[in-house]
Order: sequence, then C-alpha cells, then structure tokens
Amino acid sequence: MISYIINRKTPLFWLIFHVVLGALSTLTPWVLIIWFYLVLMTSVFNLFRSTENSFVPLIYLITYATSFELLARMSGTSPYMPYELGKYLLFVLLIFGFLKGFRKGLIGWVMVVLLLPGLLIDEAGQTTLKNIIFNLIGPVNVALAVVFFKKQEVTKEEFFNLLRLLLYPLLAVLAFTIIKSPALDKIEFTLNANFATAGGFGTNQVSTALGLGAFVTFLFWWNRMKMTGFRWLDILIFIGFVFRGLLTFSRGGMFGVALGILTVLIFSQRQVYRSNALKSVKTIMLAVPLVILLVFTFVYADRITEGKLSLRYQGETAGTLRGTKEKNFNTFTTNRLRILEDDYKLWKEYPVLGVGVGASTHMRESSREFLSHIEISRLLAEHGIPGLMYTVILFAIGFNLYRRRKYQQYNAILLAMFVIAIFTTFHAAMRTYISPLLIGLSMLSVDINDQTETIEKNPLHRE
Repeated sequence: MISYIINRKTPLFWLIFHVVLGALSTLTPWVLIIWFYLVLMTSVFNLFRSTENSFVPLIYLITYATSFELLARMSGTSPYMPYELGKYLLFVLLIFGFLKGFRKGLIGWVMVVLLLPGLLIDEAGQTTLKNIIFNLIGPVNVALAVVFFKKQEVTKEEFFNLLRLLLYPLLAVLAFTIIKSPALDKIEFTLNANFATAGGFGTNQVSTALGLGAFVTFLFWWNRMKMTGFRWLDILIFIGFVFRGLLTFSRGGMFGVALGILTVLIFSQRQVYRSNALKSVKTIMLAVPLVILLVFTFVYADRITEGKLSLRYQGETAGTLRGTKEKNFNTFTTNRLRILEDDYKLWKEYPVLGVGVGASTHMRESSREFLSHIEISRLLAEHGIPGLMYTVILFAIGFNLYRRRKYQQYNAILLAMFVIAIFTTFHAAMRTYISPLLIGLSMLSVDINDQTETIEKNPLHRE
C-alpha cells in the first residue's frame, strides 16, 4: 500500500486523500482505524514475504504509521489505536528491524544500558508501572532509533519519499484542526494557549505537529521537489501550517520550525560559500519572499487576535499586564524554567543514580505533580550520572551530524531534523513520537545517485 502512496505521479491525489481523511476523522474514528490497519497489515505482510533488503520499506512504514499518533488522539481511536500509538509502534517496529538485521548503531545499546539503573530506584515511593512506561519509552526509543538508523544509507528519491510519508498524516491533522475549530470571529482570544483553535485538543502537541508540517513543506519548496505538483499550492499549505500553528498560542512548535529553517539556510551555505560567495548570497536571497510571507502571516494573525498574539510571543500574561506578576524567563517559558530548576535540585540531592524513573514529578519542590516538560533535566533528576552520560552521547551524535561534509545540502536537513527533535524535548519532553523519529531519521546518510539532476533542481547548486 505504501508503494502506491509514494507514487510520484499522483502526489496531489494523496494530498487530497489525507485532507479528506482528516476531515472524516472529525466525524468518526473508524475511517482512520480502518485505513491505518489496512496500511499496517499489507506493509508487514510484504516485509515478511520479501527476500530482498527491506530496510527502506521498513523505514517507510515506521515514518508513515507512527506519524498518525496525534490524529489518532484527536479523533479518539483508543483503544483500537492506542493513545500513545507512536511510542509503542515505533518500539515494536524497531525491534522488528533488529530481527531483520538492521542494528549498526552500537552506541545506541550503550544508551539503553544507561537507562536501566533508574528502573531499580523509586525515592518517591509512588511510581507505578504505567508511570515508568510513560517516562521511559521515549528515551528508550531514541536509543533504539540510533541502533537502527545509524550508518544506513538512502537515495535522494527515497529520502524525499520519507518526507512525503512524514507530511501526509500532518496534513490530516491540519484539516482536522481547521474543521473542528470554531469560526475565528467567534473565538475570544486571551494570552493563554487556545484549545479552540487546536481543534479542542492539546495545544502544545498540535502546535508541534503543525510546526513540523510547515518545516517539511518548506523542504520540498526549497529543494524544488514536487509535493503537490504546484509550487504556489506548496506555499499555500506552508502558510496554512504556520497560520494555524500561530493561532494555537502555543509557541514551541513555531519556534521549532523557525530553528529548523534557519539551520537549513545557514548550514547548507557553508560549502557553497567556500566555493562561490556570490552564489551563496543569491541562494539566501531566494528566502526573502518567504520571510515576507511569514511576516504578513504573523501580522494578519495578530490582527485577528486583536494584538494578543504579539503579546503572547513577548511573554506577557494577564498577570504581567496588570502588574501583579513579574515578567521573567519563567513566565516566558510557562513555568518550564521552574521545572528545570526543581529537577536540577533533585539531581544535586541524588547525583549518582537519581530518584528513579517517574519519581521526579512527585518530588519537585515548587512544581510537584507537573508533567515533565524538559527531557534533559528529567534524565538528570531521575537517572543521575547515567542520565548525564546518556545526554552527552546524544549531543555528541548531533555534533557529528554538524561535522559531516559529504553531500552538505542534505546533511543540513538532517541536522535541522536533529535540532527540531532536541528543541521539542525542551517544551514537550519525549511524550510524542516526534523526537525519537526525527533523531532516528537524522542518522541516515543520503546518497545522491544523479548529481546532474540535483544540480539542476536544487537551489543550493544553481548558477
């Protein structure tokens, strides 16, 4: 089934299909459930039947199937599609990949081992099995993704097929959000995150997904690869993702897409600038119209919200405007700084092995019972020195992405994926599939089979 979805002759059909899928999911979850299991069963059957190297078909399935996690949550498919579908499915499919022989990233096994001591400790005395799974499966999936994806190679065409499969479920989320949201003139905007514009669902998760959708759409446009077949429609979809993401008033997803785009623009120019500075400047100038569109989009959204959107991005709250609350970095980050500080205090008190998986939420001083929002600080508080070592390894992997030189333009995209994944862990921890999947995909090496075609199509190499 996935081979039909990535058929480059009919991209517009599949785009419309997923928009309709998102629209129908606002009425009933069964359309999504049936489609999901149809794709899953046919793909798994083909993987078992295939005698050839099945790495690429397997990562196609992993990318596409796990990306339905948020739409499944929004449309209420549980228990037929579990609430944390992406986490569980990613774990199972990665294990399946190991059994098929794809396990070259040995450093990932070290990362798994470093997480194990935290299972033996519970300083809070309140941790349950459900709590352990909720907190541990994210970093475990990151480690397993490193094992599975590292040192694997895909072609340019296969890479953009992956981006297409990543995008389609996000388009369905965009359609769901637009349909489920009230008319904009009926919404009373405040300085808080807006659940109405997020389709009635969690604003942080929706904003993150919409931001990722905008980033992937940008990649197709920037590399002159066919997404819909019409560049004006690609831009319209990009603006749609950004506009709806801004209206959620959840800033994490929008900051994430901004970081991703800046990473692509900056790091893809290093090699070009060294060979031809003028060509590098010309390439960057191609982004100017996009920047202007983004500015107009923000201004228009701000006008709709009667200026509250710009106040939100300045870190203002109802309390800071009244003068009853001090405007500081903690208010700007919606109490995430306080959670980080409390996690750091726990790590100082229990530096060796931490307080145990899931225990930090019960032991923080001023943010007790808050869900973890910053994965790095949670790893330190709950795993101690092993958590620190895990974090160092993870950032070392990212640094190696930065150092890679071959096929620079694609390494910039892979580095941007890693940057978005890590940034997401600072506002949504690893509670969704996005960070583990993007970190895994960033481990790939993209081999360009046809250099001539790339030079003609890619703006990074045009004269």
